[in-house]
Amino acid sequence: MTLDIKICGLTSDDTLLAALNEGASHIGFIFFPKSPRHIEPAAAGMLRQHAVGRAKVVAVTVNADDDALDAIVKSVSPEILQLHGNETPERVRAVKQRYGLPVMKAFSISEAADLDQVEPFSHVADRLLFDAKPPKGSQLPGGNGVSFDWRLLAALDRDVDYMLSGGLNAANIGDALHLSNPPGIDISSGVERAPGIKDAALIAQFFKAVRSAQETSAT
Repeated sequence: MTLDIKICGLTSDDTLLAALNEGASHIGFIFFPKSPRHIEPAAAGMLRQHAVGRAKVVAVTVNADDDALDAIVKSVSPEILQLHGNETPERVRAVKQRYGLPVMKAFSISEAADLDQVEPFSHVADRLLFDAKPPKGSQLPGGNGVSFDWRLLAALDRDVDYMLSGGLNAANIGDALHLSNPPGIDISSGVERAPGIKDAALIAQFFKAVRSAQETSAT
């Protein structure tokens, strides 16, 4: 099984190209003004040209209304819409119908009971994303640089298609892959030198660590 790797929160040409050149399968643009990784749709539309034919473009939103999504879809032409707020299954279904695009729904996880919220979305969302529950006081649903107990995901049915997110970096990705064996991974703050500032060298280090972990598991 090929591991999908999404580099999220990209805002510059150099780091986007670094992610693509390393082999990212997905690139993510965040449309949430409270995030240090926020980007305007027009700017994202220009950057996404680098990804054509190389990676899938994911538009990440948090409780966005139709007007905001309309502007994003028009300017960016994403392949996937990621809903990272408290959207209901009905909202996910409505978004899919309105835009005809796959939807990835994100969930905040800190304990086994948090996985109970998944079932209502299982036949609605095209893919799931499991992120760590934000620290108390954080205004960001993701990108906080914290992780959760990856062993919790062992309880999932093996046919659940998801991405693992939350606090991943070059130092711990080997453990994350070993403990949860996810179909995909998503990283943002773990390849930044400062909040919202991606670093091409850290991106390269992360991919090197992923490859090393995969080689170890194959032996």
